[in-house]
Amino acid sequence: MSRYVEIHDGTRWARACPYDDLIPGRGVAVLGARGEQVAVFRDRAGALYAVDNRDPFSGAHVMSRGILGSRGDVPTVASPMYKQVFDLRDGRCLDEPTAPDGTPAVLRVWPVRDSADATSQLTGAGVHGP
Repeated sequence: MSRYVEIHDGTRWARACPYDDLIPGRGVAVLGARGEQVAVFRDRAGALYAVDNRDPFSGAHVMSRGILGSRGDVPTVASPMYKQVFDLRDGRCLDEPTAPDGTPAVLRVWPVRDSADATSQLTGAGVHGP
């Protein structure tokens, strides 16, 4: 049986990519059910995260190329453009509260799970963010 990473679009779970496409410590960009770009990550401990692929500071769709890390016990991704750091659990920018256009510096977050464990949601309480 194939194993997939699934993201929730607010209505249903949908396959995002094969689980084995996620290299621990790296991200991939996938298309969501409504055509939005989503950055999906698997950290070295195996936790999955899904956030908007668009960097709110540069406007570029590059977050899947970001650098995974942590601040204390907070899992993070640093933008590859200007290096702002975002909390992978809720999408908040930990460095600056607003983007250059004055909007909140927050990445949208999707609930994500491993299809091999489809009864439990691994992160995210719901689709939220801008």
